[in-house]
Amino acid sequence: MLKITESGAKYSQISIIGEQVKQLERESGLEYLYLNQGVNAVVPIILDEVIEMIDFNSKTIQNYAPMQGRPKLKLAINKEYFKGSSNIDHILIDNGGMSGLDIVFQSIDIDKVMLPSFFWGSYANILNIRKTDFGFYDNFDDLTENMDHFVGSAVLICDPNNPLGNKFNDKDLIKLIHQLDEKGVVVIVDSPYRGVFYSKDNFYAQIGQLKHVIIVESFSKSIGLSGQRIGFIHSSDRELMKQMRIRLMYASNGVNAFAQELVELLLTTPAGLKAVSDFKDKTRNDILLNINYLREKGFLSEEFYQNSHPKGIFVVVKRSAEDLLSHRIASVSLSFFTRKFKTEAANHARICVSVPHEQLKRFFDEV
Repeated sequence: MLKITESGAKYSQISIIGEQVKQLERESGLEYLYLNQGVNAVVPIILDEVIEMIDFNSKTIQNYAPMQGRPKLKLAINKEYFKGSSNIDHILIDNGGMSGLDIVFQSIDIDKVMLPSFFWGSYANILNIRKTDFGFYDNFDDLTENMDHFVGSAVLICDPNNPLGNKFNDKDLIKLIHQLDEKGVVVIVDSPYRGVFYSKDNFYAQIGQLKHVIIVESFSKSIGLSGQRIGFIHSSDRELMKQMRIRLMYASNGVNAFAQELVELLLTTPAGLKAVSDFKDKTRNDILLNINYLREKGFLSEEFYQNSHPKGIFVVVKRSAEDLLSHRIASVSLSFFTRKFKTEAANHARICVSVPHEQLKRFFDEV
């Protein structure tokens, strides 16, 4: 028997639930509603016109892409996400959000990473693999009132949050990030869901050049490219960027050239911009209809949206995951997303609301 090194992480509960539901579907022959996974599934992004612009025989596709990412793609990201306020040396193209977070966690020298009390389980699993300590904060007021306590640590902010889907006022959020930066607290901003809901967004432009702020972004949620595994990291710290480039090189040897060219075309060409706009419009529309429906029918767990509002691809409903599964709805118990409030969370479930409205309504009408 081989000796192994234990990772300290667990296999994703979301993946386990998905596998179980697929088996139930096969055995019963009945349709199930997959609300356990975080993929925008209202409509796909229509790429026909964009794909026609790609020459698959070109050297840019059939060769290693630049290790830091294609300069033209980084210029497009600077324009779209930072309103031209950054520069390409502050941007590193990576293999999607989880890969980006892993590179960041490896590269920063801090005492611990502070996660929100309700958090995406992959944060903890990646930190366990990297043998990095982590703790929790309850809300943004907790950060404001105990700011000195977090010096030497990194604070991770996800807004809209996964799993809750609660969105706070941007003005207050930007003020908080500036205050943490002034204290010397590292702030990791991982908010891949906001990109679906905001066009002409200047949020990153207002925080991108702060010394202690690191932004991790994914194109999976914002433009529907979950299968391409591509995103970016942004930091104004030169030495941090240098270390992250080295770690990316020896982890994956960069990001595949096709995904980079595809994203570049989506961000810079008329056909690409229209494809992104159409995808966002249709996705936002059905998400809004779904949230309003759940609220009107009394499903929404309103206690999680005090001083905030549900805005994201996830919300929490006041039904257990077992109850929803009995109605052929796949979800994840909220208890899997917290360590502090497991008892209270057990009667709630996190669901993905980025599915066709009529489909969600059809299933929940039977609950």
